[in-house]
Amino acid sequence: MRTKITALLLLTFFLAPLPAQKKVLFGGKDMTNWYAYNSVSLKRERADDVFPVEKHLIRLRGKSPGYLMSNQSFTSFKLTAQFRWNPDKDIEKLSKTRNSGLMYLVPDTAKDMLWCTGIQYQIKEKSTGDFIFLGGVTAEIDGKKTTAGKSMAYPKIQEAENPVGKWNKLEITVRNGTIIHKLNGKVVNTAKNPSVTSGRVLLQYEGYPIDFKKIIVHEFK
Repeated sequence: MRTKITALLLLTFFLAPLPAQKKVLFGGKDMTNWYAYNSVSLKRERADDVFPVEKHLIRLRGKSPGYLMSNQSFTSFKLTAQFRWNPDKDIEKLSKTRNSGLMYLVPDTAKDMLWCTGIQYQIKEKSTGDFIFLGGVTAEIDGKKTTAGKSMAYPKIQEAENPVGKWNKLEITVRNGTIIHKLNGKVVNTAKNPSVTSGRVLLQYEGYPIDFKKIIVHEFK
């Protein structure tokens, strides 16, 4: 059933016009498009002071969980980003579990806290591509409305993650009430009619070091 629904959603997107405007959130040079937040200071900080750019990469690591939040919000868009679990064995790890996430549609009104309101593209070993709906956010999956709750998970439809240490490319498309998650070119999840329709992008650091690069948003007209 989910395969048929996914095929219909993809047909709709193929018939749609191409993206109109490109926004590079991170191109390997600086962090001017972001601010940082961590669980110790509990306040906004300069992104470079918390997660400095190294070798043209965003390297999320450190002694306390936190995140990077984009300054800009997006409504109708395609977002692409590349990530890998940091392969350096000497880097301190707060957690043994390879777990992170890229959130989107985080409302401008959402309070800065470790688990913000919004939708997460789960980045977790064996679970990358899952939906995590946070802060009461809902959507429709397989024609049924999801349950509102603090953190509600809905699994991916297929496995597509590369081996640990290799780069992966994720893609999130939000348009006309439809959301599509892709991983390394494969559709791994779909949803419709999210209860949030505009918001910011967030990169989560949950204790296991992870690298990001080439974070780009194409905004639709």
